[in-house]
Amino acid sequence: MTSTAVDTSKPSGIIRLANSFCDAKALLTAVELGLFSTLHGSEAGVEVIRERLGLHGRGLSDWLDLLVELNLLEREDGRYRNSPGADRYLVRGAEPYIGGFIERSNRNLYPAWGRLSEALRTGESQSGSHFDAVVENPKILAQFINSMDALTRTLGPQLIEAYDGWGGYGSVLDVGGCRGGLAAQIVKAHSHLEGNVFDLPQMAPFAAELAAEQGLTGKVTFHGGSFFSDPLPSADIVVLGHVLHDWSAEQRKFLVEKAYDAVNPGGVLLVYDRMLDRASSRIENLVISLDMLLVTDGGSEYTVGELRSHIEGAGFASAEERLLGDDDTLVIAHKAS
Repeated sequence: MTSTAVDTSKPSGIIRLANSFCDAKALLTAVELGLFSTLHGSEAGVEVIRERLGLHGRGLSDWLDLLVELNLLEREDGRYRNSPGADRYLVRGAEPYIGGFIERSNRNLYPAWGRLSEALRTGESQSGSHFDAVVENPKILAQFINSMDALTRTLGPQLIEAYDGWGGYGSVLDVGGCRGGLAAQIVKAHSHLEGNVFDLPQMAPFAAELAAEQGLTGKVTFHGGSFFSDPLPSADIVVLGHVLHDWSAEQRKFLVEKAYDAVNPGGVLLVYDRMLDRASSRIENLVISLDMLLVTDGGSEYTVGELRSHIEGAGFASAEERLLGDDDTLVIAHKAS
Protein backbone atom coordinates (compact mmCIF):
# COMPACT_ATOMS: atom_id res chain seq x y z
CA MET A 1 0.00 0.00 0.00
CA THR A 2 1.57 3.28 -1.10
CA SER A 3 0.36 6.78 -1.84
CA THR A 4 1.22 6.28 -5.51
CA ALA A 5 -0.66 2.99 -5.94
CA VAL A 6 -3.76 4.74 -7.32
CA ASP A 7 -3.98 7.89 -9.46
CA THR A 8 -6.49 9.93 -7.47
CA SER A 9 -6.33 12.80 -9.95
CA LYS A 10 -8.86 10.92 -12.07
CA PRO A 11 -12.39 9.73 -11.22
CA SER A 12 -11.46 6.16 -12.16
CA GLY A 13 -8.58 6.21 -9.69
CA ILE A 14 -10.75 7.53 -6.88
CA ILE A 15 -13.38 4.86 -7.58
CA ARG A 16 -10.67 2.17 -7.65
CA LEU A 17 -9.39 3.34 -4.28
CA ALA A 18 -12.92 3.38 -2.88
CA ASN A 19 -13.36 -0.24 -3.97
CA SER A 20 -9.99 -1.50 -2.77
CA PHE A 21 -11.76 -3.16 0.15
CA CYS A 22 -12.98 -5.69 -2.42
CA ASP A 23 -9.43 -6.92 -3.04
CA ALA A 24 -8.90 -7.30 0.70
CA LYS A 25 -12.14 -9.21 1.17
CA ALA A 26 -11.20 -11.60 -1.64
CA LEU A 27 -8.04 -12.51 0.29
CA LEU A 28 -9.77 -12.62 3.69
CA THR A 29 -12.36 -15.00 2.29
CA ALA A 30 -9.74 -17.23 0.69
CA VAL A 31 -8.03 -17.69 4.06
CA GLU A 32 -11.36 -18.18 5.84
CA LEU A 33 -12.43 -20.92 3.41
CA GLY A 34 -9.03 -22.61 3.41
CA LEU A 35 -8.42 -22.18 -0.31
CA PHE A 36 -4.64 -21.97 -0.07
CA SER A 37 -4.47 -24.96 2.25
CA THR A 38 -6.63 -26.93 -0.18
CA LEU A 39 -4.33 -26.11 -3.10
CA HIS A 40 -1.08 -26.67 -1.22
CA GLY A 41 1.22 -28.86 -3.28
CA SER A 42 -1.34 -29.35 -6.03
CA GLU A 43 -3.44 -27.64 -8.67
CA ALA A 44 -7.13 -28.00 -9.43
CA GLY A 45 -9.86 -26.84 -11.77
CA VAL A 46 -12.92 -24.84 -10.80
CA GLU A 47 -15.19 -27.84 -10.26
CA VAL A 48 -12.73 -29.64 -7.99
CA ILE A 49 -12.22 -26.49 -5.95
CA ARG A 50 -15.99 -26.04 -5.69
CA GLU A 51 -16.43 -29.55 -4.34
CA ARG A 52 -13.52 -29.37 -1.91
CA LEU A 53 -14.66 -26.07 -0.40
CA GLY A 54 -18.37 -26.87 -0.49
CA LEU A 55 -19.28 -23.83 -2.59
CA HIS A 56 -22.27 -23.09 -4.84
CA GLY A 57 -20.24 -22.31 -7.93
CA ARG A 58 -21.72 -18.98 -9.00
CA GLY A 59 -18.97 -16.34 -9.02
CA LEU A 60 -16.31 -18.91 -8.18
CA SER A 61 -14.24 -18.53 -11.35
CA ASP A 62 -14.36 -14.73 -11.05
CA TRP A 63 -13.13 -14.93 -7.45
CA LEU A 64 -10.32 -17.29 -8.41
CA ASP A 65 -9.32 -15.10 -11.36
CA LEU A 66 -9.28 -12.02 -9.11
CA LEU A 67 -6.88 -13.86 -6.80
CA VAL A 68 -4.74 -14.58 -9.87
CA GLU A 69 -4.65 -10.87 -10.70
CA LEU A 70 -3.70 -10.15 -7.07
CA ASN A 71 -0.74 -12.56 -7.44
CA LEU A 72 -2.11 -14.95 -4.84
CA LEU A 73 -2.95 -17.72 -7.31
CA GLU A 74 -1.54 -18.82 -10.66
CA ARG A 75 -3.66 -20.21 -13.51
CA GLU A 76 -2.61 -22.49 -16.35
CA ASP A 77 -4.88 -24.41 -18.72
CA GLY A 78 -7.90 -23.75 -16.53
CA ARG A 79 -6.27 -25.10 -13.39
CA TYR A 80 -5.25 -23.05 -10.34
CA ARG A 81 -2.33 -23.32 -7.94
CA ASN A 82 -0.99 -21.17 -5.15
CA SER A 83 1.50 -18.44 -5.91
CA PRO A 84 4.85 -18.94 -4.13
CA GLY A 85 4.02 -16.37 -1.44
CA ALA A 86 0.57 -17.79 -0.75
CA ASP A 87 1.92 -21.33 -0.63
CA ARG A 88 4.57 -20.33 1.89
CA TYR A 89 2.61 -18.05 4.22
CA LEU A 90 -1.08 -18.93 3.87
CA VAL A 91 -1.19 -22.70 4.31
CA ARG A 92 -2.58 -23.70 7.71
CA GLY A 93 -0.21 -25.73 9.83
CA ALA A 94 2.92 -24.56 8.04
CA GLU A 95 5.55 -22.96 10.26
CA PRO A 96 5.55 -19.53 8.50
CA TYR A 97 1.71 -19.33 8.42
CA ILE A 98 0.48 -15.75 8.90
CA GLY A 99 -3.17 -16.53 8.31
CA GLY A 100 -3.98 -16.22 12.00
CA PHE A 101 -3.69 -12.46 11.74
CA ILE A 102 -5.70 -12.44 8.51
CA GLU A 103 -8.43 -14.51 10.16
CA ARG A 104 -8.57 -11.93 12.97
CA SER A 105 -8.79 -9.14 10.40
CA ASN A 106 -11.71 -10.88 8.72
CA ARG A 107 -13.51 -11.60 11.98
CA ASN A 108 -12.84 -8.37 13.86
CA LEU A 109 -11.22 -5.54 11.89
CA TYR A 110 -13.20 -5.82 8.65
CA PRO A 111 -16.61 -5.38 10.36
CA ALA A 112 -15.21 -2.67 12.65
CA TRP A 113 -13.95 -0.61 9.71
CA GLY A 114 -17.52 -0.61 8.39
CA ARG A 115 -18.33 1.50 11.45
CA LEU A 116 -15.51 4.01 11.09
CA SER A 117 -17.95 6.92 10.80
CA GLU A 118 -19.48 6.02 14.16
CA ALA A 119 -16.03 5.66 15.73
CA LEU A 120 -15.01 9.11 14.51
CA ARG A 121 -18.26 10.62 15.78
CA THR A 122 -18.09 9.02 19.22
CA GLY A 123 -14.43 8.10 19.80
CA GLU A 124 -15.62 4.68 20.93
CA SER A 125 -14.40 1.20 20.04
CA GLN A 126 -16.48 -0.57 17.40
CA SER A 127 -15.15 -4.13 17.68
CA GLY A 128 -17.85 -5.32 20.06
CA SER A 129 -15.40 -7.46 22.04
CA HIS A 130 -13.23 -5.91 24.77
CA PHE A 131 -10.13 -7.87 25.70
CA ASP A 132 -11.43 -8.86 29.13
CA ALA A 133 -14.26 -10.63 27.31
CA VAL A 134 -11.89 -12.18 24.77
CA VAL A 135 -9.74 -13.89 27.42
CA GLU A 136 -12.80 -15.42 29.07
CA ASN A 137 -13.91 -17.13 25.84
CA PRO A 138 -11.53 -20.04 25.08
CA LYS A 139 -12.42 -20.19 21.39
CA ILE A 140 -11.97 -16.46 20.77
CA LEU A 141 -8.83 -16.42 22.94
CA ALA A 142 -7.33 -19.21 20.82
CA GLN A 143 -8.10 -17.19 17.68
CA PHE A 144 -6.43 -14.12 19.19
CA ILE A 145 -3.37 -16.16 20.12
CA ASN A 146 -3.13 -17.48 16.56
CA SER A 147 -3.11 -13.91 15.25
CA MET A 148 -0.36 -12.91 17.70
CA ASP A 149 1.68 -15.99 16.78
CA ALA A 150 1.43 -14.95 13.13
CA LEU A 151 2.86 -11.52 13.87
CA THR A 152 5.59 -12.91 16.10
CA ARG A 153 6.79 -15.34 13.43
CA THR A 154 7.59 -12.36 11.24
CA LEU A 155 8.77 -9.80 13.78
CA GLY A 156 10.73 -12.12 16.06
CA PRO A 157 13.65 -12.79 13.71
CA GLN A 158 13.70 -9.11 12.72
CA LEU A 159 13.96 -7.97 16.34
CA ILE A 160 16.66 -10.52 17.10
CA GLU A 161 18.69 -9.17 14.18
CA ALA A 162 17.96 -5.46 14.77
CA TYR A 163 19.13 -5.46 18.40
CA ASP A 164 22.75 -6.53 18.82
CA GLY A 165 23.08 -6.41 22.60
CA TRP A 166 21.60 -9.77 23.61
CA GLY A 167 25.00 -11.22 24.48
CA GLY A 168 25.69 -8.69 27.21
CA TYR A 169 22.74 -9.68 29.41
CA GLY A 170 21.36 -12.68 31.27
CA SER A 171 17.58 -12.31 31.24
CA VAL A 172 14.75 -11.02 29.06
CA LEU A 173 11.11 -10.21 29.88
CA ASP A 174 8.42 -9.81 27.22
CA VAL A 175 5.60 -7.71 28.70
CA GLY A 176 2.24 -8.49 27.15
CA GLY A 177 3.99 -11.39 25.46
CA CYS A 178 0.89 -13.54 24.91
CA ARG A 179 1.92 -17.19 25.17
CA GLY A 180 5.65 -16.54 24.81
CA GLY A 181 6.26 -16.84 21.09
CA LEU A 182 8.73 -13.96 20.99
CA ALA A 183 10.54 -14.97 24.18
CA ALA A 184 10.90 -18.49 22.80
CA GLN A 185 12.53 -17.21 19.62
CA ILE A 186 14.91 -14.97 21.56
CA VAL A 187 15.96 -17.75 23.94
CA LYS A 188 16.48 -20.19 21.07
CA ALA A 189 18.69 -17.65 19.29
CA HIS A 190 20.58 -16.73 22.49
CA SER A 191 20.50 -19.77 24.75
CA HIS A 192 22.35 -18.06 27.61
CA LEU A 193 19.28 -15.90 28.28
CA GLU A 194 16.64 -16.68 30.89
CA GLY A 195 13.27 -16.00 29.26
CA ASN A 196 10.21 -14.53 30.97
CA VAL A 197 6.74 -13.61 29.75
CA PHE A 198 4.20 -11.43 31.54
CA ASP A 199 0.56 -11.49 30.46
CA LEU A 200 -2.92 -12.12 31.80
CA PRO A 201 -3.30 -15.35 33.83
CA GLN A 202 -5.63 -16.87 31.21
CA MET A 203 -2.60 -17.20 28.91
CA ALA A 204 -0.82 -19.59 31.29
CA PRO A 205 -1.96 -22.92 29.79
CA PHE A 206 -1.20 -21.72 26.27
CA ALA A 207 2.25 -20.60 27.41
CA ALA A 208 2.93 -23.98 29.01
CA GLU A 209 1.85 -25.69 25.80
CA LEU A 210 4.21 -23.60 23.67
CA ALA A 211 7.14 -24.09 26.04
CA ALA A 212 6.62 -27.85 25.92
CA GLU A 213 6.35 -27.85 22.13
CA GLN A 214 9.56 -25.82 21.80
CA GLY A 215 11.49 -27.81 24.41
CA LEU A 216 11.76 -24.70 26.60
CA THR A 217 9.97 -25.82 29.76
CA GLY A 218 11.91 -24.27 32.63
CA LYS A 219 13.79 -22.01 30.22
CA VAL A 220 10.92 -19.60 29.52
CA THR A 221 8.80 -18.76 32.57
CA PHE A 222 5.28 -17.38 32.38
CA HIS A 223 4.12 -14.77 34.94
CA GLY A 224 0.40 -14.01 35.16
CA GLY A 225 -1.04 -10.65 36.09
CA SER A 226 -2.19 -7.24 34.91
CA PHE A 227 0.55 -4.78 34.06
CA PHE A 228 -1.60 -1.92 35.34
CA SER A 229 -2.06 -3.35 38.82
CA ASP A 230 0.60 -6.02 39.40
CA PRO A 231 4.39 -5.66 39.67
CA LEU A 232 6.48 -6.75 36.69
CA PRO A 233 9.27 -9.31 37.12
CA SER A 234 12.71 -7.74 36.83
CA ALA A 235 15.03 -8.52 33.92
CA ASP A 236 18.08 -7.14 32.14
CA ILE A 237 16.11 -6.65 28.92
CA VAL A 238 12.43 -5.69 29.04
CA VAL A 239 10.41 -5.73 25.81
CA LEU A 240 7.22 -3.77 25.09
CA GLY A 241 6.29 -4.88 21.58
CA HIS A 242 2.97 -3.84 20.05
CA VAL A 243 1.72 -3.09 23.56
CA LEU A 244 1.80 0.67 24.02
CA HIS A 245 -0.40 1.34 20.99
CA ASP A 246 -3.30 -0.37 22.77
CA TRP A 247 -3.45 2.45 25.31
CA SER A 248 -3.82 6.21 25.68
CA ALA A 249 -0.83 8.55 25.93
CA GLU A 250 -1.22 8.79 29.71
CA GLN A 251 -1.36 4.99 30.03
CA ARG A 252 1.68 4.66 27.77
CA LYS A 253 3.57 6.99 30.11
CA PHE A 254 2.55 4.84 33.09
CA LEU A 255 3.69 1.62 31.40
CA VAL A 256 7.07 3.04 30.41
CA GLU A 257 7.62 4.14 34.01
CA LYS A 258 6.62 0.69 35.22
CA ALA A 259 8.98 -0.91 32.73
CA TYR A 260 11.79 1.33 34.03
CA ASP A 261 11.32 -0.16 37.48
CA ALA A 262 11.48 -3.68 36.00
CA VAL A 263 14.73 -3.11 34.06
CA ASN A 264 17.77 -4.11 36.10
CA PRO A 265 20.46 -1.42 36.53
CA GLY A 266 22.53 -1.23 33.37
CA GLY A 267 19.80 -2.96 31.37
CA VAL A 268 17.63 -1.86 28.46
CA LEU A 269 14.02 -1.38 27.48
CA LEU A 270 13.11 -2.36 23.90
CA VAL A 271 9.93 -0.78 22.52
CA TYR A 272 8.61 -1.42 19.04
CA ASP A 273 5.41 -0.29 17.40
CA ARG A 274 4.13 1.12 14.11
CA MET A 275 5.36 4.59 15.04
CA LEU A 276 4.05 7.44 12.93
CA ASP A 277 7.43 9.01 12.13
CA ARG A 278 8.41 6.29 9.67
CA ALA A 279 7.87 8.01 6.33
CA SER A 280 8.16 4.85 4.23
CA SER A 281 5.20 3.33 6.10
CA ARG A 282 3.09 6.43 6.64
CA ILE A 283 -0.11 5.01 5.11
CA GLU A 284 0.26 1.55 6.65
CA ASN A 285 0.88 2.91 10.13
CA LEU A 286 -1.95 5.43 9.98
CA VAL A 287 -4.24 2.52 9.07
CA ILE A 288 -3.01 0.60 12.12
CA SER A 289 -3.58 3.67 14.29
CA LEU A 290 -7.18 3.76 13.09
CA ASP A 291 -7.39 0.04 13.88
CA MET A 292 -6.64 1.04 17.46
CA LEU A 293 -9.49 3.57 17.38
CA LEU A 294 -11.84 0.81 16.25
CA VAL A 295 -10.80 -1.99 18.60
CA THR A 296 -9.51 -0.33 21.80
CA ASP A 297 -10.89 2.18 24.28
CA GLY A 298 -8.10 4.72 23.93
CA GLY A 299 -5.24 3.33 21.86
CA SER A 300 -3.43 4.79 18.87
CA GLU A 301 -0.06 4.71 17.23
CA TYR A 302 2.32 7.46 18.36
CA THR A 303 5.53 9.26 17.48
CA VAL A 304 9.07 8.55 18.55
CA GLY A 305 9.02 12.01 20.10
CA GLU A 306 6.15 11.09 22.41
CA LEU A 307 7.89 7.88 23.42
CA ARG A 308 11.16 9.68 24.06
CA SER A 309 9.39 12.06 26.42
CA HIS A 310 8.03 9.10 28.40
CA ILE A 311 11.46 7.45 28.41
CA GLU A 312 13.22 10.58 29.66
CA GLY A 313 10.53 11.21 32.25
CA ALA A 314 10.87 7.66 33.57
CA GLY A 315 14.58 8.17 34.18
CA PHE A 316 16.32 6.26 31.40
CA ALA A 317 19.80 7.59 30.68
CA SER A 318 19.61 7.55 26.87
CA ALA A 319 17.65 6.20 23.93
CA GLU A 320 18.27 5.34 20.29
CA GLU A 321 15.96 4.31 17.46
CA ARG A 322 16.24 1.87 14.58
CA LEU A 323 14.00 0.67 11.78
CA LEU A 324 12.48 -2.74 12.43
CA GLY A 325 11.17 -4.82 9.55
CA ASP A 326 9.05 -3.16 6.90
CA ASP A 327 6.90 -0.91 9.08
CA ASP A 328 7.94 -0.87 12.75
CA THR A 329 10.34 1.34 14.66
CA LEU A 330 12.48 0.01 17.51
CA VAL A 331 13.49 2.34 20.35
CA ILE A 332 16.22 1.16 22.72
CA ALA A 333 16.26 2.90 26.12
CA HIS A 334 19.30 2.42 28.38
CA LYS A 335 19.11 2.43 32.17
CA ALA A 336 22.10 3.65 34.12
CA SER A 337 24.08 1.11 36.14
